[in-house]
Amino acid sequence: MILLYHHAESIGLVDRPDERKRHVGNIPLIGGLSAFFGVIVSMCFEGQSLLFTNALLGTGAVLALTGALDDRFDLSVRTRLVIQTGAVLTMIYTTGVYVHTLGRLFGHDLELGAAGIPLTLVAVVGLLNAFNMMDGIDGLAGMLTLVSIGAINVFQGFSQWQSCILLLLLAAALIPDLAANLELVGRKVFLGDAGSVMIGYFLAWTLIQLSQQPQPHLSTVDVLWCVALPVLDTLAVMIRRLSEGKSPFKPDRGHIHHILLNAGFSAHTALVMLVGLAMALVFMGTLTRNLAPGSNLLTFAALTLIYVALTGRVYRAQQARKLSDAVEPALASLAGKLPMVAQLHLSTLASYQDDDDEAEQEAAESSEQ
Repeated sequence: MILLYHHAESIGLVDRPDERKRHVGNIPLIGGLSAFFGVIVSMCFEGQSLLFTNALLGTGAVLALTGALDDRFDLSVRTRLVIQTGAVLTMIYTTGVYVHTLGRLFGHDLELGAAGIPLTLVAVVGLLNAFNMMDGIDGLAGMLTLVSIGAINVFQGFSQWQSCILLLLLAAALIPDLAANLELVGRKVFLGDAGSVMIGYFLAWTLIQLSQQPQPHLSTVDVLWCVALPVLDTLAVMIRRLSEGKSPFKPDRGHIHHILLNAGFSAHTALVMLVGLAMALVFMGTLTRNLAPGSNLLTFAALTLIYVALTGRVYRAQQARKLSDAVEPALASLAGKLPMVAQLHLSTLASYQDDDDEAEQEAAESSEQ
């Protein structure tokens, strides 16, 4: 991280404040790259040489590089989606791993077969972009990653920790970035798109692999609860943007962390609230495991509807209040100027009236002569 920090400005990997980004000064975007390099080095010492892990690290490197280029040159949405799609399809072709079954739901084993390939594509691309979108306040994406990794171990049992060794190494590699991002030690750095995309990508594929094994310890519905908050918020934001006639990928300040900031909470308070909410959702997921197969999915669907409706309503109320606050001073200023305008208008009319009277008087005098 230290090496990247000193070269971040020269290679253009810095985040500059604008109308959406409210931080102060240029902040290096090297936290994610540092974490990725940490994972690579750790995996070399760990000694695993599995096809799935190697393919995941290779395609993850492509996405991390793409994220760094996006941080530097602001790549188009189409370019990013094409590269992300290529990475996912490469993983499927190389490893043969994809969502081929949804498990037992409503008394039936739902096998997808080849239809699971497009579902896998949507799921992976969706989750990596969900974590990218949640990277809006200091520490949020990193903390949500730790919550998700903890949730996976809770759902499948801590005795199965070796099945997600890559995620555990990722969690360890994120600690220095979180400490710097929250300004607990050293100078401030940001995760960057390279980091947030890499996090979502590793989580997505690990969850798919764990849930698609012959005797899985993690069901497909458990997967949703492990990443509940990023999934819920991304769905809510995209649905709202589409309802407003906008592109679902057009950035705005309508995510849950923006809503909390606009409500007057500080960034640190919002972080604590959202991490607490993410943990509460995981706990709710553990409770739904005791329900009949399918009922836990219906619970998640109902929660999604509530979340989408509630956040959408609060966001629209905040926007209406913001518009009202912007318009009222202008109207008050205009109202204050109206008496002056009226007085000027009356003065102008009086001047015209005096000119007319003088003209009539001159005309009368000339006619008498």
